[in-house]
Amino acid sequence: MEELSRQRCFHHRFREAAARCPECTRFFCRECITEHENRVLCNTCLQKTVYSLADRKSWTAPLFQIGFFTLGILILWFSFFYLGQLLIWAPDAFHEGSLWTGKW
Repeated sequence: MEELSRQRCFHHRFREAAARCPECTRFFCRECITEHENRVLCNTCLQKTVYSLADRKSWTAPLFQIGFFTLGILILWFSFFYLGQLLIWAPDAFHEGSLWTGKW
């Protein structure tokens, strides 16, 4: 293996290489590498890593959206149901409006 000081950046031929990407094993300058999860990766390998992580998690997103929507509908239904029950249990004077016309 050649020394790092003699290597040149894969994208910028006139710049010295600062690191080697462990995924693609190419040499890159400081501008072309990024640290991600305590690893130094080139931009291409970083995008592959991030997109593969996003693809693995993407199938759960619709399930959570459906679950939260269903939970919201249930909360609204129970709220209106118990509000209706409260109005049914209220005395008739409350519904007629005669409860509020009396002297205080």
